[in-house]
Amino acid sequence: MRKTIRARIVAIAAAALALAGGIASGPPASAAAWPTPSGQQAVGATINVSGTVDGKMIRYYGTGDLGSGGQDEGQDPIFKLANGAVLKNVILGSPAADGIHCTGTCTLQNVWWEDVGEDAATFKGTSSSQTMTIDGGGAKAASDKVFQHNGPGTMYIRNFQVTNFGKLYRSCGNCSKQYARHVVISNVTATYSGKTLAGINTNYGDTARFSGITIVGDSGKKIVICEKYKGVTSGEPTKIGSGADGVNCLYSSSDITYR
Repeated sequence: MRKTIRARIVAIAAAALALAGGIASGPPASAAAWPTPSGQQAVGATINVSGTVDGKMIRYYGTGDLGSGGQDEGQDPIFKLANGAVLKNVILGSPAADGIHCTGTCTLQNVWWEDVGEDAATFKGTSSSQTMTIDGGGAKAASDKVFQHNGPGTMYIRNFQVTNFGKLYRSCGNCSKQYARHVVISNVTATYSGKTLAGINTNYGDTARFSGITIVGDSGKKIVICEKYKGVTSGEPTKIGSGADGVNCLYSSSDITYR
């Protein structure tokens, strides 16, 4: 009798572990609902951020000379983050000018772009050890890029959603000073229409890693996961290919789920 009871306990425990494993290995959770602003604030000059700033879900939008929010180069950002800064719980409305600039290591937590301007956020700085982490949030209406990577270092994009976009991430194709840049994209939901998740320069040693990617509404699989370029320091970069290669574009078919 004791052996029978013990066997049943073992069987129940094994079933529970199997269920837990199934849950853990399943597709990523659905994207979170877009937030409702708690208020709004017009911004006529760039807000400098150091330390940790909690926006408490206020919508910020540009006015005056800050920038039109179109694709004109050289617009100023709404927020400029110092090295080590954290910006969280913020909504960027329209016009969003040039979004957010990070001058070194920075973190964006639960930041949302209702209508991406020139770019949603740009990673600058000069250290190869610096990181930019985008954790949570989402972006809409990026006619060109969402995240622009100009400096060296590694960008992490996770628990994020994007729709109606050109590229989710782009390593600068023609900056006057080029670096090896890296991006890690995980648990991201991309809803069609969109063109590319990441564009990298393989000639400079860029890498892009993907996991837990969910693509919604793209039955024709038109969204390119990883696009490869030959970057330059002047002129225009050349597109040279796309797809996983085990060297620069790092993912497998199991990392991408279509819904």
